[in-house]
Amino acid sequence: MLLWQNIAERKQEALQNVFKVVEVTEDTIDPAIWGKNYPRQYDSYSRTVDVERTRHGGSEAFQKLDDDPRWRILFKGYAFGVDYREERGHAYMLKDQEETERVKNFKQPGACLHCHASVLTAYQQTGVKAGIPNDAAHRQQAIMKGFEEVCAMPYAEANKLVSHPVSCVDCHDPATMALRVTRPGFINGMQVLAQSSDPLPHLPSVERWRKGSRKTPYDPNLEASRQEMRSMACAQCHVEYYFKGEKKLLTYPWHKGLKADQIEEYYDEVGWKDWVHADSGAPVLKAQHPEFELWSQGIHARSGVSCADCHMPYKREGAIKVSDHHIRSPMLNISRACQTCHHYPEQEILSRVNAIQDRTKNLMLRAENATVDLIKALNEAGKQGKNDEQLKAVRALHRKAQWRLDFIAAENSTGFHAPQESARLLGEAIDFARQGQIKLLEVNKPTGKP
Repeated sequence: MLLWQNIAERKQEALQNVFKVVEVTEDTIDPAIWGKNYPRQYDSYSRTVDVERTRHGGSEAFQKLDDDPRWRILFKGYAFGVDYREERGHAYMLKDQEETERVKNFKQPGACLHCHASVLTAYQQTGVKAGIPNDAAHRQQAIMKGFEEVCAMPYAEANKLVSHPVSCVDCHDPATMALRVTRPGFINGMQVLAQSSDPLPHLPSVERWRKGSRKTPYDPNLEASRQEMRSMACAQCHVEYYFKGEKKLLTYPWHKGLKADQIEEYYDEVGWKDWVHADSGAPVLKAQHPEFELWSQGIHARSGVSCADCHMPYKREGAIKVSDHHIRSPMLNISRACQTCHHYPEQEILSRVNAIQDRTKNLMLRAENATVDLIKALNEAGKQGKNDEQLKAVRALHRKAQWRLDFIAAENSTGFHAPQESARLLGEAIDFARQGQIKLLEVNKPTGKP
């Protein structure tokens, strides 16, 4: 009798997973207000302030340029060569951007806020000011118009429109709490990705859309499964991007596919460069944080494992099952993040991950050395009077080497999201850099002419 009574109470408790004490709407940005209805999720979201570290990752804002001075050479002439700190948790994403020397001492556009602030309301209100009707039927149109307007603003002006880092409204429908994507850059990016010919077996809704009429653009909010959405919600920001054109429109370069080579091919085609390297003179690229792109090349994506499965694993509080919003490395939570699928001891799982990341890190250091060697050789060739035409092919190899190195260095998994793809890119980075040094020997060869 007592057992039956206990089970009945637990089942009743499991149904009571929402405490509706306030109304939340599309304009409710403050997560603390959402937290009154969803205290369990808010409690864990609040823990993103924690400073924690694994062997190759962490959330303490140390200066990477001091930790590895080779990056001062690799980023020379660019804002990242002045300030390149370790990222902290989501709670700090806006504060850290406001305080970095890259924003304080360099001219930046409002486009930077797309992935560092809760921007939905700011976009909608800016779109209305630009002439879009202020009603529910035109809300999405106003958001897309406001996105364009805010991207083009100076950072300081756009920053006045926002007040919080990423919040509940960015990933959840306030009426139903259903997962959704809201970032205009991601929605636009998925449309061009769907139109590409890149095979995407880990995104079955895109493959289905491709086989359909294609009369309307791919819309993740209508066509993606919930499991796909548990990665897409993260992919709104954890991606590669660039600021397109004079109006600095934030653009995800997925027109040819998600692989680093395909993104590079797109950048080459449109003639994009992030800056001209101060020592080598090469038009180089800066990778942002391409977690979604690298995860897409790995076994977890191919097996249907989402970002949330590992970084926001389910937990139980009493009889209630909730998604952990303390987003962090799975290595800090192996029992819930890994052992639900991998039935091995925690130490065995940790050893396997450490082995992959140790190997990636060692390969990355070799790629850093090779690319720095090429930069120094190009700088010396320039000092000796070699002209742009003579150095053009070598500079192109610098661009290729640095792009592949930075793609893995900037990505937050030290190669774990796709170990073979990471090794391939770093191996190519070393090869391109050493090819550049060999080609310079030919450029520097005496001609025999007086």
